[in-house]
Amino acid sequence: MPTEHEKSTVVLASGVFDLLHLGHVKFLEEAKKAGGKNAQLIVIIARDSTVEKTKGRRPVMPENQRRKLVESLKVVDEAILGVENFDIGDVIGTVKPEVIALGYDQEDMKQRVQEYVGKNRLNVNVVRVGKFEADELDSSSKIRQKIVEKFA
Repeated sequence: MPTEHEKSTVVLASGVFDLLHLGHVKFLEEAKKAGGKNAQLIVIIARDSTVEKTKGRRPVMPENQRRKLVESLKVVDEAILGVENFDIGDVIGTVKPEVIALGYDQEDMKQRVQEYVGKNRLNVNVVRVGKFEADELDSSSKIRQKIVEKFA
C-alpha cells in the first residue's frame, strides 16, 4: 500500500469470475499493472441476475462466493458486487477510477465506457488487457466442458 504521501491510482476491473481460473488471475494482475506502481485494484463482480440476463444462464457459483474468492486474491484490494440495473455512470461515480481495465472479450463494454468517459469529459484511461496464451482450462466454459466430458 502506498504511504500517505503517495497517491494510489484506482483501477477498476469487472467480470463474472465464475469457476475462478488462471485466465482470471492473469487478467487481474495485468489490470493492476495498468495503474502503475501504487495501483489499487477494485473489482466489480457481476450479480447472478445480470449474468442470467447477459449469458442466458445462472452462474455455477453464487455471487457472494465469487466475490469472496476474487477478494481473496492478493492482487485484488477490494471486490464488490455490481448493481442489479447496471449503469456505467453509477459505477464510475461510485468507484472514481483513474483506469478502467477491460478484458480482450469486452469489446461492447469498451465502446460503452469510452462513450461515457468522452461525453462526460472524465480523466479516465480505458485499457484493454490482451488475450493470454491459450491453456487447456483458461475459461469457465472450458472447465464446464471438461467436467461434462470427464463424468458423462
